[in-house]
Amino acid sequence: MTTSRARITKAVIPAAGLGTRFLPATKATPKEMLPVVDKPAIQYVVEEAVTAGLSDVLMVTGRNKRPLEDHFDRNYELEQVLRDKGDETKLSRVEESSDLATMHYVRQGDPRGLGHAVLCAAPHVGDEPFVVLLGDDLIDPRDPLLTHMTRVREEHGGSVIALMEVPQESIHLYGCVAAAPTEETDVVRISGLVEKPPAEEAPSNLAIIGRYLLDPAVFEVLRKTEPGRGGEIQLTDALQTLAAEPSLGGPVHGVVFRGRRYDTGDRADYLRAIVRLACEREDLGPEFRDWLRGFVTEEM
Repeated sequence: MTTSRARITKAVIPAAGLGTRFLPATKATPKEMLPVVDKPAIQYVVEEAVTAGLSDVLMVTGRNKRPLEDHFDRNYELEQVLRDKGDETKLSRVEESSDLATMHYVRQGDPRGLGHAVLCAAPHVGDEPFVVLLGDDLIDPRDPLLTHMTRVREEHGGSVIALMEVPQESIHLYGCVAAAPTEETDVVRISGLVEKPPAEEAPSNLAIIGRYLLDPAVFEVLRKTEPGRGGEIQLTDALQTLAAEPSLGGPVHGVVFRGRRYDTGDRADYLRAIVRLACEREDLGPEFRDWLRGFVTEEM
């Protein structure tokens, strides 16, 4: 199969998870709608996609995810109330979420893993390269990771995944890659992938983070991929096939990301993300940082 080098315009955001780590907050509210300062986490992810030129966004959802659709839809009653009050600032922020991108939705149905969620996007994506963004990873807009990944694909074809270096004792929490350096700093050629290996069996300390630029050939591979770890269809397993057999859809490269990443999938890291982002806000930062200094001093 020849790897597709078409212009990339489509983003896929899997959002069917139950968010059990945040119960009871996620009993009736999707985890993607939990606020990070004053925007839901999912909006940061959509904004990242749009900034990278991805104007067509498909969310793969499940039961109880209707608030996601409502958030990116128009709320005419609220907009009119704000317009009548002359509150243009809040009106602009409300309208912003509904004007970000062309949004589409498909239900995953059975929760059969990330690979299955990506496969659900096949009818929408078609024979085009596309980007998968996982909502638990927020990438700071000052660090254009997707732009870098797109450039690597333009040069090498195939698929490109985002990586980061982690301590060896933490590698069991991530997918991990075996990789060889290329002539470009922080770009590697991937020869193998394994999902959450024991530290002593991990091929490197390079962990997969939630950004994938995929050739459409991955769909055919996913259709043939048997359930793996946890009885789920793993995207990692499909990428392993593409890495081992580049003729199926081009090589697999990795970009080692060294920028600012906020993990909202863990409760403690979620709190850290809120603090970091609040501290950097022009409207909140100065006062919040002063309070935080005083609070830390008192606690010590």
